[in-house]
Amino acid sequence: MSLKADNIFVNLPVEDLKKSVEFFSKIGFEFDANMTDDNATCMIINKNIYVMLLVKDYFKTFTKKEISDTKNSAEVILALSADSKEKVDEIVNKALEAGGKESYEPVDHGFMYVWSFQDIDGHQWEIMFYDEKGATQN
Repeated sequence: MSLKADNIFVNLPVEDLKKSVEFFSKIGFEFDANMTDDNATCMIINKNIYVMLLVKDYFKTFTKKEISDTKNSAEVILALSADSKEKVDEIVNKALEAGGKESYEPVDHGFMYVWSFQDIDGHQWEIMFYDEKGATQN
């Protein structure tokens, strides 16, 4: 029997919840008000994927491990798909305009286009367009 989950909730520690909500709102993400308080908010990626932004002190209540210093190290890269190369550019440009930092310049493999940014807490996000038709021709 294989495990199949209906939803995924990614938990990320943030320095300032209000600033993080402002940052991600400028990119175009929405939040679930029913899952929001002074310690956390639920950012909606789609109907099955959510990112819980947790203030660091609250995040620490869920683990005995140290929180990664995202300014100097990476524990995870959050990769999201987009509908087109133009949508990739639009999302990353909005992130950069909102105060994010470019992780690296766009990479175009023809069938796959990827661009990455860091949010205001240093978490790395990768936005990608994958053309299945183009991939089968290579």
